[in-house]
Amino acid sequence: MKLSNSVLNMLMAIAAVRAFRPVSTGNKGRNALLLNRWPGKLFSTSEKKEIVWTTEKVRNTFIEFFEQEPRNHKFQPSSACAPLNDPTLLFTNAGMNQFKPIFLGQVDPNSPLASLERAVNSQKCIRAGGKHNDLEDVGRDTYHHTFFEMLGTWSFGDYFKEEAIAYAWDILTNVYKLDPERMYATYFQGSDSLEPDYEARDFWLKYLPEERVIGCDAKDNFWEMGATGPCGPCTE
Repeated sequence: MKLSNSVLNMLMAIAAVRAFRPVSTGNKGRNALLLNRWPGKLFSTSEKKEIVWTTEKVRNTFIEFFEQEPRNHKFQPSSACAPLNDPTLLFTNAGMNQFKPIFLGQVDPNSPLASLERAVNSQKCIRAGGKHNDLEDVGRDTYHHTFFEMLGTWSFGDYFKEEAIAYAWDILTNVYKLDPERMYATYFQGSDSLEPDYEARDFWLKYLPEERVIGCDAKDNFWEMGATGPCGPCTE
């Protein structure tokens, strides 16, 4: 299996899964799935037929997988890198930016977003300032960048952790053919004021042995959109 550096980086950008339920906006039932980076080469060498994964092939495979039955996600085109209607952002820095009105309970009832339950997107991102800038890590490894493409899937009041983890495992092992023997998962192990996310842990244990399902603190496995707003435990 041959992969260019750009494709390797793109695959690592989808090789982990985060699922969270915003808890501070009053939007009962909102939840989402984010796919994020996973460091390391996880590709299986047991393939009889050599496959060349171009950037386009990686992207199209991801989108088509989630559009198909029974997953039925709706494709959302990439937003502009410089947000047109969000004064809080200089650049689009994550795939969730275009869905902020949903998370914050501010979506226009007449907007197409108002009826969206499942979405898949490929968002061009720039991280050159602000909370999620990654600048200190650029050049130190092979997977932190200032400009990159983020693939993601989203569930708004529909499915949650169990399905999100199952979908991630399916595409990574059965479609991209990543080696499951080299995979690890992390979950939120709790804090003084927050309970551990044993639910996510137990779903991962359906696919991975206990020694490769690791509890981490809030720095690694608690997602926050900002100082106020949606937040919750995540799993990668």
